[in-house]
Amino acid sequence: MLAAANLPVIWNLSLYGSSSTFQLLNTKHQKAYALHCMRSDGHEEFENSQENLGLSSVTKEPKQKDIWNFFREAQQNILFINKQRLAAVEELEKLKKEKDELLERINQLEEETQIVIKKADKSSVLWELLLRIDSMVINGLIGIDEAYTMRKFVKEHQSNISVFPLDVLQQGDAEILAALRRFPNKTKWNGFHVIHICTEMAPLVSVGPLASYIRQLSCLLQGEGYLVEVILPKYSTLDMDEIEGLQEIEADAYSYYNGQLHANRIWNGVVSGIGVTLIQPVYYSSMFNRDEVYGYPDDFDRFAYFSRASLDYIAKSGKQPDVLHIHNWQTAIVGPLFWDVFVNQGLEGTRILLTCQEFDSKGLVPPEKLELCGLDSAALHRLDRLQDNTKPHVVNILKGGIVYSNKVIIMSEGRTLHRSIPGLESTLAIHKDKLFFAPFGMDNSMEKDLCCDVHVSAYTSIKNL
Repeated sequence: MLAAANLPVIWNLSLYGSSSTFQLLNTKHQKAYALHCMRSDGHEEFENSQENLGLSSVTKEPKQKDIWNFFREAQQNILFINKQRLAAVEELEKLKKEKDELLERINQLEEETQIVIKKADKSSVLWELLLRIDSMVINGLIGIDEAYTMRKFVKEHQSNISVFPLDVLQQGDAEILAALRRFPNKTKWNGFHVIHICTEMAPLVSVGPLASYIRQLSCLLQGEGYLVEVILPKYSTLDMDEIEGLQEIEADAYSYYNGQLHANRIWNGVVSGIGVTLIQPVYYSSMFNRDEVYGYPDDFDRFAYFSRASLDYIAKSGKQPDVLHIHNWQTAIVGPLFWDVFVNQGLEGTRILLTCQEFDSKGLVPPEKLELCGLDSAALHRLDRLQDNTKPHVVNILKGGIVYSNKVIIMSEGRTLHRSIPGLESTLAIHKDKLFFAPFGMDNSMEKDLCCDVHVSAYTSIKNL
């Protein structure tokens, strides 16, 4: 018993039923028992670890597939973005090249047009100044005598006018007047001042050959040193885009018609380097607010109003042209009006030139119609004046233009008149010393030179009258 007490013991208590058994195990038995227990616990842990590993593998497998899908999609997106970037760079290079080509073309066009601009600058500035002087007179800023001096001053500086300060042209009339007075005197102008009173001018309004004739002749004469301007009705069908610097004179310009004074709106601008004035009736606004230029029962009334309004405007603005150039029957009434009404209104040095392009329409009207524009019908209804040669009860407006003009240019196919002109043969025979003949067209340089020479000869002969 004492020996047994010195041994390490483990009490093993097992319960079976109602009895108990006690076993005493030595160290060897203890080790074996512990090993058994460890193996038993390790087996369970191993099985648990195997089960956990299988579950993890099942869970991670779809995650790995998603990652690879995301990776492949990212690669595809990167490739697409790279392709888009390369395409954008290529397009940018293309646009840059096109831009450089466009800039180069713009520079070329600017260089090409610079010569034209330099040529146009003189006439544009010249006419801007002359038309602003008209505005000064109508608005009462300067008198007629001073206006005459200022116009002469501008004309004498024509070759040097392009150096006039352009910023001043954007200011008021007073500033322009002050700048003109300070402008240096360097060159002299020796040309004629010609005013066309007409019903057509290309490219503003064109019906027949008169339109291109006015434009080409004006440009030719201005190239020869003449100062040329044009007065037109302000038709509602005018191509206003062709007018440079269009502006309305802010003052009423009155003209006589049918026993009363009527207001007109006056517009100024430049067309092909030629100064253009447009007259727009206020009360009789419907006269030129129509679809067609000609062909109405009141054509005489319309163009008689315009002719009288043109002369009233010229007289009021203080213009003193060397020649009033009128055309066909539509403005032929200017001849009688000038000599009977306007010659003593500061226009003593002005002369009348009539151009006849066609004789089919002569403007046959009752004599009393002349009173609409202020003429004495009884004094003019005579055979040596406006009475028609074959129909004595009417007056012939074209005949009146021939009788009252200082010179007459017949547009013909040759140097002599090869066609008959019913009703006007005797009138032309009486006034044969007035006649000049010019080519009907100006389609080539020879015809242009001939036409220009004829008109220069006509103007020169008028100057010597």
